Amino acid sequence: MPVHEGSRRAIFAAFFANLGIAIAKFAGFIITGSAGLAAESVHSLADTANQGLLFLGGTRAARERDDDHPFGHERERFFWAFIVALILFSMGGLFALYEGIQKLRHPHETESMVVALVILGFAIVLEVFSLRTAVKETAHVKPHGQSYWQFIRTAKQPELPTVLLEDVAALLGLVIAFVGVLLGHITHEPRWDAACSVGIGILLIIVAGVLGIEMKSLLLGEVASPENRRALAAALRGSGHVADVIYMHTEHVGPEVILVAAKVIFDPALHADEVSRAIDEAEVKMRAAVPHAKFIFIEPDISRAPSVS
Repeated sequence: MPVHEGSRRAIFAAFFANLGIAIAKFAGFIITGSAGLAAESVHSLADTANQGLLFLGGTRAARERDDDHPFGHERERFFWAFIVALILFSMGGLFALYEGIQKLRHPHETESMVVALVILGFAIVLEVFSLRTAVKETAHVKPHGQSYWQFIRTAKQPELPTVLLEDVAALLGLVIAFVGVLLGHITHEPRWDAACSVGIGILLIIVAGVLGIEMKSLLLGEVASPENRRALAAALRGSGHVADVIYMHTEHVGPEVILVAAKVIFDPALHADEVSRAIDEAEVKMRAAVPHAKFIFIEPDISRAPSVS
């Protein structure tokens, strides 16, 4: 299934914002030699590449099912979002940390402070635009009353949580870099700039860790939401000839694809062909209740009375 249109808009906004920011920061780093700008340049370049990876994941996930992938390729979206976390950790966090430590050991003052601050200010404006787009698109799909942190923790679509986390990290990183350049100039102590680069690195490593943990959970297979589980169970129990449900397991094999496996006790008076029709009826009702339940497997069973010793 292709990436949701709202997610596409958020990715597009982040891609072009980060591309413009990366170009401006690299130019500023060449002019000023600021450690904070160097760290932020690599961070923005990594973020730009990350949006491309999210698009790649959506494209590959849209491929048709085949013999080797009977449940489709939807997990590609989780995989490439996990790669984004690795890039954010390595190219963003570790590089910023390294650059800051190097400048702490060998400090030198930032040249053309005005140029650095103007570029950082320009980058902040673009990042605010990108974050605003991500927040707006998230509001369309986030359940009412749910916090953005809860949305990041529970969302099955990887793109919007990824863009949200990246944009928040990028905006905080820009503010930190701005403060570092300004303090370094006012105090004539270049270690402020270097220390802020270290701070940016730590921030990116933390964000990459959160994103990596969430994407790992999705890759391994998360259960459907409580609302979807309740709707599926109610539809199954409400189907004709269903006497009891022994168990029902669910798993997201993609952001909008749920696999359901259930063991059900049907009316013992039914013949084999009638049980088959009852299973088909239950599947229709369950898909009507939760359209994302693309794969449903129902195993009929019989009631087992407890043994008497």
